[in-house]
Amino acid sequence: MRLELPDREFGGYIFDCDGTLVDSMPLHYRAWTASFEHHEAPWVWTEDEFYANAGVPDRVTTMQLNERYGADIDPDSVHDWKVEWYSRHVPDLKPVAAVAELAKQYHAEGRKISVASGSDLSIVEPSLEATGLRDIFDIVITPVRVERGKPAPDMFLLAAEEMGVPAGDCLVFEDGQAGIDAATAAGMESVFVDSRTG
Repeated sequence: MRLELPDREFGGYIFDCDGTLVDSMPLHYRAWTASFEHHEAPWVWTEDEFYANAGVPDRVTTMQLNERYGADIDPDSVHDWKVEWYSRHVPDLKPVAAVAELAKQYHAEGRKISVASGSDLSIVEPSLEATGLRDIFDIVITPVRVERGKPAPDMFLLAAEEMGVPAGDCLVFEDGQAGIDAATAAGMESVFVDSRTG
């Protein structure tokens, strides 16, 4: 994977987790599918729909699907079952090498780095642990810490604030359109990580 980086230094670097630092998107899709089947959802969620929705919080996704299909499946139950299934398979995860190595390099150079993920901490923590990345990040932002998840800019703005860096001096690494939109809304430049090519 070749990353197209802007030709300047930044004061802070913000990384999405799933599909950006950690090659977890295929596992997430399997977890979603398993949870929807368990809950007898009246829809088949395609892989294309899944990737198009990358970065949107789990419960929001389920609520949107409920509305689209006239269903009433409990978003919390779908989320909890998905997390439990995903957690059993975390040891299989690998990092996205190009992005993970860059994050390690920035950490070694003493640059300010953080994680801002649309997933709950119960997924982000073990994913980073399994791929040997947890120790390099002091700042981890998840949806529970903000009012609005991606594509709103809240998580990225909070990450910038906690790093002590102006929003306009942050670079975001993201694999999802919702995350790219959130970075733009936050006034930040972004690097698209194509999680489907590895």
